[in-house]
Parts: sequence; structure tokens; C-alpha cells
Amino acid sequence: MATFISHSPSETESLGEKFGRAAARGWVIALSGDLGAGKTQFVRGVARGLGCAGRVHSPTFTLVNEYGGGRLKLFHLDLYRLETPAQILSAGIDEFLSPEGVSVIEWAERLEDGRWKMEDGKTFVRVEIEVVSATERKIIYEQLP
Repeated sequence: MATFISHSPSETESLGEKFGRAAARGWVIALSGDLGAGKTQFVRGVARGLGCAGRVHSPTFTLVNEYGGGRLKLFHLDLYRLETPAQILSAGIDEFLSPEGVSVIEWAERLEDGRWKMEDGKTFVRVEIEVVSATERKIIYEQLP
């Protein structure tokens, strides 16, 4: 595990960009953190690192946003409105756990543990963002492969 202290949204985005540059097809990045912690800011950086076009915004009401135009397609999921494993299953997110691109899942802690079994060399990376102060975030993440 690694820890990064972000002092601004742009620093959070820059860390996400590193993830995007390192990402390979099939990666799933699981984000957790309170409302306003900077999860979507992190995803903006991932999109930039992948070279994806389009304005990145939280898919809270649509569940999934897709961004193309980069070296890999980005699937941005937000599970905030889904409260139970049954709701998550019925939403059909299984395809995004083995994506033809990269999936980033906000509120990933809402998935049951068994859903995180990756196969065929797929990479799953957990990222937790903690609010330290109005401008500071503590980001704990698994080392990039």
C-alpha cells in the first residue's frame, strides 16, 4: 500500500493521471471515500492519462458514463444510489468487472467481496480517499503493477 497526500484537486487529478497512463485493458479501479472527497477528480485524471475525450462528470444518476477517444475506453461507474448487492446485481454491472477497457467504480465498497475475484490476469486496484481538511486529502492505494 502507498499513501499520497494531495493538497489540491489538481494534485488528486495528477495521481489519477498516473493510474491512467499505467492502466491496461481489463483494469478495475475501485474508489472509496466520502461525498466530496475527490473521487470524480481522480477519475478525471485517469481519463486524461488514458487520453479520453469529453468532460468527466459523476454518473450518479446514470450509473455508468463511457469515455472514448483514448488508447483504451474508460467506464466510470457510481454505485452511490445502489444500496444492496441485489440492486447492484440487477443493475448489470458484471460486464464492467472485466471491461474491454478500464473501469473505475466510485463507492466500490458497496460491492460484496466475492465480486472482486479477477481472472485471466486482470488487475484490480483499490484506492481510498480520506478528507483530512478542506484542501487536503489522504489517498491510500495499492501499488501499480
